[in-house]
Amino acid sequence: MNKESLTSGAPTRTRWTGAKAVVAASLAVSSIALVGLGSASVAGASSSKKITIAFVVGAEADPFFISMNAGAQAEATKLHVDLIWQGNPSQYSPSTQIPVVQQVTTQLASAKPSALVLGPTDPKALEPYVKVAVKKHIPVFNVDSQDASLKNITGFVTGNNAQGGQAAADALAGAMGYTAGKTYNVVVGMTSPTATTNVLRYDGFKAEIAKKYPGIKILAEAYSQSSPTTANTNIQNWLTEYSQSSKTPLNGIFAIDGTNAEGAASALQAGGLACSKTVCGSGHVALVGYDAYSSNVSLLSSGVFAALIAQDPYQEGIDSVFNAYTYLKTGKLPKGVSKTTTLPNVTLLSTSNSTFLAKYTYATA
Repeated sequence: MNKESLTSGAPTRTRWTGAKAVVAASLAVSSIALVGLGSASVAGASSSKKITIAFVVGAEADPFFISMNAGAQAEATKLHVDLIWQGNPSQYSPSTQIPVVQQVTTQLASAKPSALVLGPTDPKALEPYVKVAVKKHIPVFNVDSQDASLKNITGFVTGNNAQGGQAAADALAGAMGYTAGKTYNVVVGMTSPTATTNVLRYDGFKAEIAKKYPGIKILAEAYSQSSPTTANTNIQNWLTEYSQSSKTPLNGIFAIDGTNAEGAASALQAGGLACSKTVCGSGHVALVGYDAYSSNVSLLSSGVFAALIAQDPYQEGIDSVFNAYTYLKTGKLPKGVSKTTTLPNVTLLSTSNSTFLAKYTYATA
């Protein structure tokens, strides 16, 4: 399989795509271990001890995080770093993430040189635990989502969430056949009301609507905690409330992340309201989602999704490990890397060719 170099304003790192990424994800999940290495000095100081980097996310079985895990593990192997990958298997919530952060922080305090890479499920709820890690001289990096106060964070790698929300609004307007002077009713499926990724995407979505599509009305939003089943139920409730025969029939859905996209697609298919490649008119509901899960990409090709906004979680994993490693070695971020690294999103369409779709489809275990 070919290698592809990706750049994001940082030194070029190399990612494996396709089958290599899938194998890497499987190896990463199967090789998770908790490591205790004794005490040693931290950032900028020399040490003969192996570097330990803990990576804590929410809902680690989500294909987005599986792909991120694959990238992180590939980079950790390349740099001879011990990687601790932890997170609740399926629930995206601070109540399940906080105990994991506490456990990992205790371990990292005795495994120096060490660093914590954290994707907070809630910026404020996780902030006190970030402060505890910093007080223990453990540098903390954010990935995907961010802490309430970036002053406690050494570095942050994320996708361009506001831009992704804007792109979703444009795609949904196009799928609904937006015409000035007409009204279009849409709903938004989210994982959390506070996760910074969701908030920024929704803000971008609303800003683009206000700027370009005043006829689009957002009827409601609901939250799934990264559960496709809950997302499906949310959509089914909306399909009942905003039926095609009601005064406010539903025209479109923005599923703000992959699990909501899964739930929305299954609900529309079950209700006979999903679009196809050839038909998406009266009596159908246009769907735009986030995240290029392999299952969602298949439905994109058949027209159930009008578009998917694809991130690059594999590269986020690579960059986060590399940044933490470099900081522990030198006391600084890599040359040319700013505190916040924002990776671009890509809009995948039902008309995109198979090579392009395969390039951006997330790795699976």
